[in-house]
Amino acid sequence: MLADLEKNYVELFAAAKQQLPFMGYLLFYLWLINIINWILRSPLNRLGIYPRSPRGLLGIIFSPILHADFNHLFFNCIPLFVLGMFILSLGEDLFIGVTVLIILLQGILVWLFGRKYLHIGASGVISGYFGFVLALAYFYPTIISLILAFVAIYYFGSIIFGIFPTAEAVSWESHLAGLASGILIAYILYSYPKYELLLEHTFNFMQ
Repeated sequence: MLADLEKNYVELFAAAKQQLPFMGYLLFYLWLINIINWILRSPLNRLGIYPRSPRGLLGIIFSPILHADFNHLFFNCIPLFVLGMFILSLGEDLFIGVTVLIILLQGILVWLFGRKYLHIGASGVISGYFGFVLALAYFYPTIISLILAFVAIYYFGSIIFGIFPTAEAVSWESHLAGLASGILIAYILYSYPKYELLLEHTFNFMQ
């Protein structure tokens, strides 16, 4: 058992190391977009989600890459990087599929049910990653999935509190919608065998 755990850990770490440049590029472009936005005095922030408004539909796609300021961006980048790497290390196709679905699902939910307020930031995607990692451990309870879930809870467990209303300027709707989207996506992958091909790389680490 210990030998299998060590083997899976080594393979997972090797995969994460290999995918590090991919995540690095994503964060680089995220910062680049926000630096340009800041230089131009934040006109791009108008592309955030404004619930139940036709123009707010664009925010479903663009809101995760836009931030109120660099402090907002910096503190989102830490969990985005760590939780994103957890999923990316299980396969690039899985990461892309999960990310796109989280962006769309949480964005649509915020547009439908959120407050009449401009919602921007990657926190919904972060909550989605968090929910996906936890749900993956529940539906696929292997040593590796449980370790990833434990680390996620230990370092980022406060994400759970973000689903409740706090400060007016904090989009708790994005947090709640993201968390629900991540759990739902893991459930769908668990429930439909036709998605096994997408999870094939994941299974290599989790058997």
